[in-house]
Amino acid sequence: MQHLLLLHGALGDRDQLVPLGDQLADEYYVHRLNFTGHGGEPLLADAWSIASFAQDVVTYMDIYVPAGEPVHLFGYSMGGYVGMYICRHYPGRISRAITLATKFNWDEEVATREVRMLHAETIRQKVPAFAEELEKRHGSHKWKDVLERTAGMLLEMGKGNPLQAADYPAISAPCLLLLGDRDKMVSLDETTQVYKQLPVAQLGVLPATPHALEQVDMVALGAMIKKFIGS
Repeated sequence: MQHLLLLHGALGDRDQLVPLGDQLADEYYVHRLNFTGHGGEPLLADAWSIASFAQDVVTYMDIYVPAGEPVHLFGYSMGGYVGMYICRHYPGRISRAITLATKFNWDEEVATREVRMLHAETIRQKVPAFAEELEKRHGSHKWKDVLERTAGMLLEMGKGNPLQAADYPAISAPCLLLLGDRDKMVSLDETTQVYKQLPVAQLGVLPATPHALEQVDMVALGAMIKKFIGS
């Protein structure tokens, strides 16, 4: 069987991808990993960027995937961005890449808007259930640091998007860009713009699907991933 890496989104962890992994385990060696600082992993200094998260994945592949074996990648939200970054800067490491709900358009205005939703006390007051989930996911003494470091990363991305328009034509791996039709964070327009710049790509829209991974139909998503990798 071929290998398939599943990458979580910002503020997430690998356990969120268990339901999707269950849909794919009959055909692939499924790998799930936490980015540095997520899901209880150590909070390392200067290791909170798209580039450092991409290095997490490459290091994982070096350890757990035998050299020369095909590796496919699925990334949700930020995980998809990290996946595309790997395709661009580590050519040949990924055979096929699938993204879901990945925001590619980052500038200062977008970053500032997204960061407003990452204040710990505001989340605790307005969305206490989400605060409890973050505390459980990352640890009671770490979840606020995860929020702060993610906010800082997004502001840096706003100043200089790690993936520029000129990068996408240089990605040789076939890519499938997926988006939910009810996603309020990621627009169809920005996803389509990236899709058009990729040399080998497909675009798909999931019906009745918002941004949150927990609200995605995993059976349908798993079928789309299998069809794309097998094409």
